[in-house]
Amino acid sequence: MKIGIIGAGHIGQAIARLAVRCGHEVKISNSRTPDTLSDIVEQIGCLAGTAQEAAGFGPVVVVTVPFAKLFQIDPQPLAGKILIDTNNYYPDRDGRFAELDTYQTTTSSMVAKHFSRSTIVKAFNAILATDLKTPTAQPASGQRRALPIAGDDANAKRWVEKLQDEFGFDTVDAGPLKDSWRFERAKPAYCIPLDRAGLATALAAAERDVELPHGSWRR
Repeated sequence: MKIGIIGAGHIGQAIARLAVRCGHEVKISNSRTPDTLSDIVEQIGCLAGTAQEAAGFGPVVVVTVPFAKLFQIDPQPLAGKILIDTNNYYPDRDGRFAELDTYQTTTSSMVAKHFSRSTIVKAFNAILATDLKTPTAQPASGQRRALPIAGDDANAKRWVEKLQDEFGFDTVDAGPLKDSWRFERAKPAYCIPLDRAGLATALAAAERDVELPHGSWRR
């Protein structure tokens, strides 16, 4: 499978590395020029391109840029694609979004509105980049770590579940895209190493207007 990645930060690089290791072809991009990614290309074994080239590379595109910058991406090249949304809202970084602060919508709902002709699956946002790159944090049960996903298209979610399985993770489906808030920043499932049962419990325990202390998910 050909996978485009828009965003060459820690999460983007970690997904690229895992995907190449699993036999997928990857084209990664950043906000600058492809030649600035030469070291990453050499280390990972992927291709580099512009954001538009990454968007057109294959049927699946991972968008992993700071939330506020996401809306600067042209949605047209991503029409008809499965778009994996890894974003989280950090007000200190992204600025304030009143509709998110008052729980009127979710980050992924805003992503879906911007990329209205793409099929959105929320995934890979509830794990630290270091745990994707070197998965040393494991559930206390000793079982395989599970990651949550949300989306409105069953076929797209099955594809992402297969990808997560290849990467070494189980999947818990949190439901439609509107319920993706259950594993966003400062919720019980956010970046905590849990097995399938533990993750399902954490997702069910999430409360819409209750947040964990800032940074409690960092170790």
